[in-house]
Amino acid sequence: MKNQINIKDVVKYVVNADERSTLLGIGPMSENFLRASLESSKEKDYPLMYIASRNQVDSYEFGGGYVFNADQKVFKEHIEAICKEIDYDNVYFLCRDHGGPWQRDKERNDHLPEEEAMELAKKSYKADILNGFDLLHIDPTKDPEVMLKVVDIDVVFRRTIELIEYCEQVRAEYGIEKEIAYEVGTEETAGGLTSMDRYEGFIKRIKEYADTHENFPMPVFIVGQTGTLTRLTKNVGHFNYENSAELSRIAKKYGVGLKEHNGDYLSEAKLLAHLPLGITAMNVAPAFGTIETMALLELLDVEDKFAELGKIKDLSNLREVITHASIYSMKWKKWLTDEVDMSNLEALDDATKLQITELCGHYTFSTPEVEAEINKLMDNLKTININGQRYIIDKLKEEMDKHVRCFNMQGLTSKIKKAIS
Repeated sequence: MKNQINIKDVVKYVVNADERSTLLGIGPMSENFLRASLESSKEKDYPLMYIASRNQVDSYEFGGGYVFNADQKVFKEHIEAICKEIDYDNVYFLCRDHGGPWQRDKERNDHLPEEEAMELAKKSYKADILNGFDLLHIDPTKDPEVMLKVVDIDVVFRRTIELIEYCEQVRAEYGIEKEIAYEVGTEETAGGLTSMDRYEGFIKRIKEYADTHENFPMPVFIVGQTGTLTRLTKNVGHFNYENSAELSRIAKKYGVGLKEHNGDYLSEAKLLAHLPLGITAMNVAPAFGTIETMALLELLDVEDKFAELGKIKDLSNLREVITHASIYSMKWKKWLTDEVDMSNLEALDDATKLQITELCGHYTFSTPEVEAEINKLMDNLKTININGQRYIIDKLKEEMDKHVRCFNMQGLTSKIKKAIS
């Protein structure tokens, strides 16, 4: 199942195949989404890449993650349990998205010094490795002392090398035979890879290091800026076709794949363009959380209507609880534009409250208050013969299927197995 194919073989196939496909990295936003994506992968025969950020899934030493309060072990076990339940027979990969120093909000807010932040990053990576992660994104660019300025490329290179070498030392120390794949670079403007020359220069420098250091693996993905930018519940960036084609050409020249981040909320026309442009993989995360939250709100409308009809006696309080939790989670800070006035949280109008809930609801799913109200909603819906969880899962699968269709992923696992057999 999971380990039948190495992720390096998958990326190599997609980079070099005559028939174009684009891989999809998905944020593990909830248990419902894990189930939806595994069902979709099984039905349409393509490999999954779960891209967990450190805020989503991390060691309990650092506070765990907001995705069902999971550390790496619990995260892996949740997926394995669903696989067993649905008799999953395809391939999935556990991937660390934006691993590295200062990648947890608290570390950045505390302005930890570099040495301490790097040590915490290494501890997190070690837990990833010991729990079977397949791909590690090495991103040392969230330096709180630099903020919006560009991190010096020499510093990015030095930290990247140090972290990959540490991860390989852990693999050797624990006798882990499976190769680990690496992703380097970032879509953030502070990451330093903001021009074609700097992008190629960074790849070339990494390759030269790998060629001259026997136990240093060449990364499989280099993150490039295609112009995408996620804000609110839409993509406010300007997808650049010419830059994307050039980034892809440069990456392929060095035998690696171009990885695009912030692919949420793109039109199908832009998704379809990924194939001829040669974009190897794209990440999507918050969009799936928004879809699940909106599905919950639709179910609340159903609950309200049947309460009016006298069919439901004890309404859930989910709408109020998830709205309050979303607003006071403060997670909206990352995603808002200047057009949204959040200066007085007590005086927000209904439209803004709804916008923040759709944007940030998924951050609250595993909090005890929200989880209890979701369960109550589901129980109420069962009394009127509606399977609320199934409705949510199918809505998520619809979004997955759109990407599968546009990225030519259906049947991809079988094609890769045939090519490497």
